[in-house]
Amino acid sequence: MSNAPPLIHRVADFRGVQVPALRDGAAMAGLMLSAAGAAGFTTNESPIVRELPRDGLALVLLLDAGHLTVHTFPEREIVVVDLLVAAGRNAQTAVDVFSRKFGVSEARSARSFDRG
Repeated sequence: MSNAPPLIHRVADFRGVQVPALRDGAAMAGLMLSAAGAAGFTTNESPIVRELPRDGLALVLLLDAGHLTVHTFPEREIVVVDLLVAAGRNAQTAVDVFSRKFGVSEARSARSFDRG
């Protein structure tokens, strides 16, 4: 048996996000770093940013014990945030940073999963 803490997987969907923000890789990368910092996560490098077909973005930020990913879908005005962190870390704080930036009070379809 491992002594490593259990993992929590948090997924949040944001709908109705203004399109210019969904195409701005630098702004999204900065938002990821702000969210990770607010939640007390340690990062070892800058987010990886990749452009997707139809102007979307995929971003990955590796954390000390997990990851934060963001996928944008401008044609649908959707952002999907995915966090995998050690239990006891406050993933919701990071989600709240995205909520404030996108001007929504709550993420739709927000779910948490215990990954053991």
